[in-house]
Amino acid sequence: MQAPSPFWDARRHADRRPFLVGRGAVTDAVRAHFRTEGFLEVETACLQISPGNEAHLHAFRTPLSAADGRAREMYLHTSPEFACKKLLAAGETRIFTLARVFRNRERSPLHHPEFTMLEWYRVGAPWETLWADCAALLSAAADATGARAFSWRGATCDPRAEPEILTLAEAFDRHAGIDLLASLDARGAGDRETLAAGAREAGIRVADDDGWSDVFSKVLVARIEPHLGIGRPTILCAYPACEAALARASARDPRVAERFELYACGVELANGFGELTDPTEQRRRFTLEMDEKQRVWGERYPLDEDFLAALAAMPEAAGCALGFDRLSMLATGARHVEDVLWAPVADPFDDDREAP
Repeated sequence: MQAPSPFWDARRHADRRPFLVGRGAVTDAVRAHFRTEGFLEVETACLQISPGNEAHLHAFRTPLSAADGRAREMYLHTSPEFACKKLLAAGETRIFTLARVFRNRERSPLHHPEFTMLEWYRVGAPWETLWADCAALLSAAADATGARAFSWRGATCDPRAEPEILTLAEAFDRHAGIDLLASLDARGAGDRETLAAGAREAGIRVADDDGWSDVFSKVLVARIEPHLGIGRPTILCAYPACEAALARASARDPRVAERFELYACGVELANGFGELTDPTEQRRRFTLEMDEKQRVWGERYPLDEDFLAALAAMPEAAGCALGFDRLSMLATGARHVEDVLWAPVADPFDDDREAP
């Protein structure tokens, strides 16, 4: 087997260079959009006490040593969210960041262990305002590269079209024939057996040890996501409350939360919230997430007590995180996320892969 050529190989770099130049154009367009909207660009530390408290995200650990030799385990953040919300508590009202973030156990054509996350927040704005932001960013990225359409693995999407707004309940009914809300109690907690029965009828294999969240994810990936963002972008919204640990509950239906995701060509691009600002409720949800992480993965991450304290002073806000590398990939026509990374992380596990 021939080893893959390194990114610095002149011929490989020449093939990738148009995508990298396109990435730069998208970067400029994103910054111009937020400046026009009155946002301030901020930078946050990558090294944190807690990397985030989502059950199925995996962080990189590293010791932080003091001059006297004391050491404490720290983490590279999986998102700049905690730091950004602290800045909202400090008084900032419109901020964005292009942050380098880190997630372990993730590498594929759409994933990379180190990547760039575009994250932005609007104080006092309803979460629907972020939907318009997402649409504007797709259009701006396409204009920056001259793309008439986005495409990915045979799916196409008009990035300038008005997004379809689709709730999770509508999507599960339309694409899987499942009554999602019937599997939720009054507070949005999931009934595993009800959802599992619907999933089996839809042809989804359900393992004996799958919890409600596992079944939900299987249906979403197998039956829902391939239909999203086809022809035009999709805003998939009103997530079950148990799948939205950082979002506030919907005032219309407490079973669901003010969480949405943006899709184009079946690719998830962004994840946004009407932000939860209740520190007591946030602590409860984080604890449940870490209990699930302990059950599935045998580990848990500490809570950031400083973040929970700041949350009590944080004003009402809406925020969104967008995978900037994925956006650049679609806007430039690249087929692999590493084609839009100037210097990808070395892959020590792939020495015998054939060169592309």
